[in-house]
Amino acid sequence: MMTKMTFPEQMHLVSLKDTVVFPQSIISIYINESNSQQAVQKAFEGNKLIFLSCLQEPEKDSKKVYRIGCVGFIMRMRSLNDSRVKILIQGLERASIDRFEKDIVYLSYFQQTKETMNLSEKDQKNLQEIKDFLKQLSQMKESFSHELLLVLGSVKDPGHFCDMLINNLNLRAKDLQKVLETTDISKRIQMTNRIIQDELEISKLQGRLQKLIKKEMPKPLLPSPENFKPQQINSYKREEVKEFKQRLEKKNLSLPVKKEAFKQLARLEKMHTESSEASMVRNYLDWILDLPWNDLSKDNLDLKNAQDTLDKDHFGLKKVKERILEFLAVCHLDPKNLKGPILCFSGPPGVGKTSLGKSIAQSLGRPYYRISLGGIKDEAEIRGHRRTYVGAMPGKIIQALKICGKKNPVIVLDEIDKLGSDFRGDPSSALLEVLDSEQNHSFKDHYLNLGFDLSRVFFIATANLAHNIPPALKDRLEIISISGYTSDEKKQIAKQHLISKELKNNGLPEDHIHLTEKALDTLIHSYTKEAGLRNLGRQLSSLCRKIAKQFVLGAKEKLVLNEKQIVDFLGSPYFFSEEHLKEARVGIATGLAWTEAGGEILHIEALKVKGKKGLILTGKLGEVMKESAQAALSYVKSYVQSLNINLDEEWFDKNEIHIHLPGGAIPKDGPSAGVALASTLLSLIINVPLKNTLAMTGEITLSGRVLPIGGVKEKTLAAFNNGIKTIILPQRNKKDLDDIPKKVKQQMNFILVSNLSEVFKEVLLIESLGKAAGLKEYLEYKELENVA
Repeated sequence: MMTKMTFPEQMHLVSLKDTVVFPQSIISIYINESNSQQAVQKAFEGNKLIFLSCLQEPEKDSKKVYRIGCVGFIMRMRSLNDSRVKILIQGLERASIDRFEKDIVYLSYFQQTKETMNLSEKDQKNLQEIKDFLKQLSQMKESFSHELLLVLGSVKDPGHFCDMLINNLNLRAKDLQKVLETTDISKRIQMTNRIIQDELEISKLQGRLQKLIKKEMPKPLLPSPENFKPQQINSYKREEVKEFKQRLEKKNLSLPVKKEAFKQLARLEKMHTESSEASMVRNYLDWILDLPWNDLSKDNLDLKNAQDTLDKDHFGLKKVKERILEFLAVCHLDPKNLKGPILCFSGPPGVGKTSLGKSIAQSLGRPYYRISLGGIKDEAEIRGHRRTYVGAMPGKIIQALKICGKKNPVIVLDEIDKLGSDFRGDPSSALLEVLDSEQNHSFKDHYLNLGFDLSRVFFIATANLAHNIPPALKDRLEIISISGYTSDEKKQIAKQHLISKELKNNGLPEDHIHLTEKALDTLIHSYTKEAGLRNLGRQLSSLCRKIAKQFVLGAKEKLVLNEKQIVDFLGSPYFFSEEHLKEARVGIATGLAWTEAGGEILHIEALKVKGKKGLILTGKLGEVMKESAQAALSYVKSYVQSLNINLDEEWFDKNEIHIHLPGGAIPKDGPSAGVALASTLLSLIINVPLKNTLAMTGEITLSGRVLPIGGVKEKTLAAFNNGIKTIILPQRNKKDLDDIPKKVKQQMNFILVSNLSEVFKEVLLIESLGKAAGLKEYLEYKELENVA
């Protein structure tokens, strides 16, 4: 018994003239009407499911269909020269139309599977009579298919048995529809019994009539007995095999692929047309014929055109554009031996990683396809299912190539850092072969089990955080970091792209609104706080919707909006500068963090409390940051004790230190907060404020060395966008300053340090040192080697 499938509640409708489709039958149908052809095309491009129902009065050109029909799966579709469309349909399930909506119908389904053991004695008796009458009918009618008799003998489900039998009798569409509408198994068995008895009586009458005619007619006029011999070979099967053979001969296939295809075609020729294995072989042959084994699109190698396309669609991103132009230059010089590079654009959301792939495809003149990998845990999604499984199909890579129709498309593997794994396998491991230029020339999908050359595909991966990509997979990728945008860059992008786009999306005339420089500044700083552009686009869309409302009510004059009108339209600002940045405070430092959304400033607070618990950490800190705090405390203890400061020797025994990072609901972790934590602790212990005009980042060791960190560009942009112009960075991050936009770099002051002694000299408010008791000799900083 087949497993019960789940079908959608709504489908496209195809009305049939004199054809009734039964569940678990396979039938070839010709579609003439344009509306039905469109419905078939939409269904074939989607889940390939469609609802088929017979017209009630086809002779009157009525469009009214029967309420009960059959859900069908489109196995194959082909456009004919006479403007008709031929489809091969497999019936799946009875369904009833609840309501119509244009060419869409909303359906309800019947529970109709019933095993023979659950039938009543009367039903079992009727079923046995049907089988006895069927044997008599097969003996009386020479044209009766003996193959059908064998197939019916193996059918266990009584409902399916009746459907298959009735569907193979030469009945009118109205009689077939009555059987289709009979969802009760007992009634269907009784109806089938009556129909088969009628067919038997008709056959007996025809036999007697034939004998009478033969007796009365003169012998010379009688046709030869050979003319009455039935055709033993199924005409549909012959036509199908012939069609496959013609398509295979026309297709430019390699020898191994062609050999396997003809092997499967020979198997199909020996199978019964309605067997499940025949359906599987048909699908396999269709996949082989639909794939672009040797079809390449011609690349547009004009570097000037590529540069113009990239500049038109994306502002900035100099490094990425340069890498694309390098690829085109190599392709121009050596187009035959080129292997597609595997680029990975890494950066926060909304910076244009995915759309950049589309622009690259457009500039090259190649087909484009995007595969979303976020949350995928099944290896078969990449490598495909083996054909022995029910519902098997190729993986997403092969599916993409079929849709693109070319061997060298641009395929974007979106969110590659969010791949998962479970008992079904590890899809990231399955991608290793796909993205390895030394192996992917013969990629084997489990469904096809044939080598497919992926070396000409231009793969582009995207990720929010590159360190979340598995190491083995990361080794196959060329990581290109795309950082957040500066305020000036956001302003330029808004002027050149976003404003016109949102005006069009909201139905407003072009140039209907103009935002002043201050209005854009207000929108960017007070209503968005991100590395990318999505929230900026949302706020502009909200602004356009409110103006669209006024436009419809009669206010159609062009608008020039200032900062006050932005607040009037969008309400109170969402984001404000931190108040404590306006003054220097003891035990409060400004750190820098690198998140999926780009860079952020991070305020670290410390407070001493009477007690003996030691170090208290709050703010939902991760294990790495907790260890950094402990290391910072140990170093600061040693450092303070090495100075000539009148500090109570039992200070650390009498006081406990509480470190807190505001925003307790947000997890915080990472190896870059050590410098800020140590500065905060030193400020608290010696009671000296920290400068409020600078931010700091860097990890530390127990000996006070400052280690390099990542995300320098993102952290610099975060400080810049929050009005901080001085940043303390590890000395070994000096090379990363080249990635910072020139305009930002000119306005920033970078202090490069290699140990914590250098940090303390820069961060402590020197003017306040003399005010604190016991700090007369503090200005005489000792070198790192003097620290215990």
